[in-house]
Amino acid sequence: MINESIRSKIKHIKIHTKRLMQSTLMGDYTSAFKGSGLEFDQIRDYQFGDDVRRIDWNSSAKSNKIMVKQFIEERERTIILALDISSSSLYSSQQELRQDVIAQLAGTLALVAGNNKDKVGALFFSDRVEKWIAPNRGSTHLGRILEALFTISPVGNKTSIVNALKFLINLKKRNAIVFTLSDWIDATDTYDHILKVTSYKYDLVGIRILDQREHSFPDIGLLEVEDPESGVRYVVDTTQQKHRNLFLQTRLLEQKQLFDKYHIDLLDITIGQPFINPLISFLHQRIRRQI
Repeated sequence: MINESIRSKIKHIKIHTKRLMQSTLMGDYTSAFKGSGLEFDQIRDYQFGDDVRRIDWNSSAKSNKIMVKQFIEERERTIILALDISSSSLYSSQQELRQDVIAQLAGTLALVAGNNKDKVGALFFSDRVEKWIAPNRGSTHLGRILEALFTISPVGNKTSIVNALKFLINLKKRNAIVFTLSDWIDATDTYDHILKVTSYKYDLVGIRILDQREHSFPDIGLLEVEDPESGVRYVVDTTQQKHRNLFLQTRLLEQKQLFDKYHIDLLDITIGQPFINPLISFLHQRIRRQI
C-alpha cells in the first residue's frame, strides 16, 4: 500500500528528473548507450566509400548495377536495474541511507530510460532474488518500478552478488544494458568468474554506492560496530587509523581492479552528496571512449 510519504518521494523523483531532462542528461544518456545493433532499411545504388561487404549480389545481378544494403541504427534498448536491497543497504553515516540513494538513482535512471522509449526492468536482490519486474514500456509499468523502489521489504539479510548475476545470465535478454547498484561486498562468495560471464553477455555498468566512512574513518577510540547482514558485533580500535584506512582503500582498489580486468564501467556515488554531477561526468567519459 502506498502511503502519502511514498507518494511524495515518487513525485519528487519525477519532478527532479523532468528538470534534469531539460538539461544535457537526456542527450548524454542517448549518446552513451547505443542501440542494440543495426536493422535493414533498404537496397540502394552503390556509392563511393560504401562497405563492399554490404553489396547485395542478387539485387546487383538483377539490376545490372551494384546495389548495397543500407542499415539504420536500431534504437531500441532494454535497461535492467539490478538493486541490492540487503541489510547492508540500511547502513549510512549520513541522514540518507544507502537504500535511499539506490532508490533515488534507480528511479531517475528508470524515468530517463522510459522517456527515451526504452524497455525498463528491475531486479531486487539480497542473498536471493526478492522481486523481478520484467522489462516493459509505459507510464503504468514505470509506476510499478517506482512503487517497488520504496515499498519492497526483503526477506533475506545478506548480499549475494553471485546469485543476482546468475539470475541475469539465465534471463537471456538480447543486448541489455544492466545497471547494478550495490556496495559490491559479497562476504559469502567471490564473484570474479560470474562477473566475467555477465560482462560478456550484457553491457554491464557497476554503480558502487559508498559511504564517506568507507573512504576513511575518524579517530574516536574503541567503537563497537554490528554487521547489519550477520548481526555479529565487533570492537574496532579507530586509533589505528592508518591501518583502518589502508584496509578500506585496499578493498575499494581491489574491486576497481576487478572491474577494469573485465572492462566494466564503474561509477562511484557517495551517500550524502548529489549524484547528478558524477552521473553526467560518467556519461561524458563513456561518450569520449566511443569516439
